[in-house]
Parts: sequence; C-alpha cells; structure tokens
Amino acid sequence: MARHGGGRGWYGKVVGAALGVTVLTVGASVWTAQAGAVGAVSPHATASATPGSGVKPVAVTIVHASDKGAHGVNITIDDGPDPVWTPQVLEVLREYGVKATFCMVGTQAQAHPDLVKKVVKAGHRLCDHSVSHDTTMDTKPQAYQSQQILDAERMITEASGGVRPVYYRAPGGAFTPYSRKLAASRGMRPLGWNVDSKDFERPGTDAVVATVERELPNGPTLLFHDAGGDRSQTVEALRRILPWLKEQGYSFGFPVR
Repeated sequence: MARHGGGRGWYGKVVGAALGVTVLTVGASVWTAQAGAVGAVSPHATASATPGSGVKPVAVTIVHASDKGAHGVNITIDDGPDPVWTPQVLEVLREYGVKATFCMVGTQAQAHPDLVKKVVKAGHRLCDHSVSHDTTMDTKPQAYQSQQILDAERMITEASGGVRPVYYRAPGGAFTPYSRKLAASRGMRPLGWNVDSKDFERPGTDAVVATVERELPNGPTLLFHDAGGDRSQTVEALRRILPWLKEQGYSFGFPVR
C-alpha cells in the first residue's frame, strides 16, 4: 500500500494487542525452522535471517519489471486476505484468466488461512507485506524490521500450508537497505509499484479506472487492495481494467525475481 494519511486505524484495531506482545519479545525469540517448513511455532517467534535449505537468495534491488517483458503488466493486491473482498477479487481474476501477486499482512493471513490456500490454489503468488502494516517501518530499529518481515513470512507460510512468499513489499514503500537485504536473503525479492490506483481512498470506480489508464506509462506494476475497508470500487474497477488491458495488447505476468 502507498502511504496514505490517516486511514491506519483498521490495522491498529486488527493487530494492536498481538503486536504489543510481539515487539516486546523480538530480541529473545528466534524461529529456526527451515524455510517452507510448517510446524508448532510460537506466534511471537522470529524467523532466522540465515537462509535455510531450499532458500535461494535473490537480488536486493526493488523490482518493478514484469516477467512478460516490455508489454507485460503485474497485478498486485495488497493488505488481505479479507473474508469479504478477497473472494470477490479472486473471482474477477479467474473470470479474465489473470494471475496476480497477493501482498498479505501476516495477521490477516493467520486469521484466514483458508483464503491464503485459495490464492495459492488459483495459481497466484504470495508476497510478505509485514506483520502489522506499519508504514513507519523505515524509522524503526533493525530488530523491529526483522520481526515484522520474518514473523509475517512464517505466518503466511503456515497459513498457505507450506508455500512461501516470494516477494516482500514494505508497507507504504518504507524500505530500508537492511529490510531489503534481509528479505532478499530469505528469497523474497523487494517489490515496488509503478501505478497506485488510489483505490484505497475510494474515490469512485471511474476515478480508479482513470488513474490506472493515465498512470500506466509509468511502468508495469499496478497496485490494488483487497482489505482495509469497503473494496467494492476495487472489484468493479478490476472488471473494467483487466479486459481493457487485454484490449491494449498487454500480457499479465509476475514481477521478475
């Protein structure tokens, strides 16, 4: 999600109590399970920054490019999963044969593992979007950044049944050199965006569509949301944007890794 003024209360209500405990324990607990393994792990444990077997480090640079080349686009969906809106977004993507990247908040994935599994089963990719969507992460100590990234990685992997996130998107774009290096060491390519649809602000479906059409020359990675409030405008905008992109000759892909 882009940095939005206000509007963060939804995340505070969802994660406030759990996060307070997690932050206090960050320096003391270390998750040592290998990447991709799912087991009985404390909800406040923190993943080891050292890649385990099967984890291949990736580039630390923030990626925007599409694996479909110069005329490819990447649809990215942030902040879920949400029991109301994620199924509707999945249905629109299915209707148009589009695969997307879902940037999931750890607490949301933990609360709705059935939806995480649906996303994976439908052929979409997973992205770590931190535990609690703190858009000020870039001002926080490294221990806090580590907890936010690695606990979310674990939560999402457990919720998916063992499928790991392959990207990391900092909340609000609040990357740091440390957070990018840490994510990349876990096989999660830092993921940016080129087109912020502004759907989070609920400006109206027409405005969301117009923003995407106007900003598309900026690059291939498009940002939408499936949580954080009423996302009906997002669902309707996708119903118009996806066929329009196909008509323009675009192919739908994933961010390069």
